[in-house]
Amino acid sequence: MGTEFDTSQTFALSLTVNGARWSGEVPVEETLLDLVRNRLGLTGTKRSCESQLCGACTVLVEQRTISSCNYLAFEAHGKSVLTIEGVATGEQLDPLQEAFIRNVGAQCGYCTPGQIMAAKALLLENPSPTRREIAHWLKGNICRCGAYAAIATSILEASREWQKRRG
Repeated sequence: MGTEFDTSQTFALSLTVNGARWSGEVPVEETLLDLVRNRLGLTGTKRSCESQLCGACTVLVEQRTISSCNYLAFEAHGKSVLTIEGVATGEQLDPLQEAFIRNVGAQCGYCTPGQIMAAKALLLENPSPTRREIAHWLKGNICRCGAYAAIATSILEASREWQKRRG
């Protein structure tokens, strides 16, 4: 005998995504990944393992990394969400994005949004990380192309650029 769930339950969700307020009814079982990709059309956040193992779906909720594939949308109620589309300021790329381009930190590019979002959270918490700290922080973000050296170099460069801009 299988357990049956009522899939008609909804939640009145209100949150901020990339600085813009959004409100609407969502099914209680809808993930944040489905919300940002399907409802908001923000397809930079990728679907991959759906098991919180690869990091392709990483977004920031209240400046903390979240695997959006397993985070229910209603958990973000009243919170601020940042996706890869919100990292740049208008046409001005974030130092992380510039460094990833300069250092070829993105090869196939599939993991890149998740890598950048995890790196953004790292730099918000620790503006001057070491290579060892970067490696530890990004252990949940898999790059199948093996661009780890370029990714770490990009994060270190972005860190130095942020330091210059701040002080």
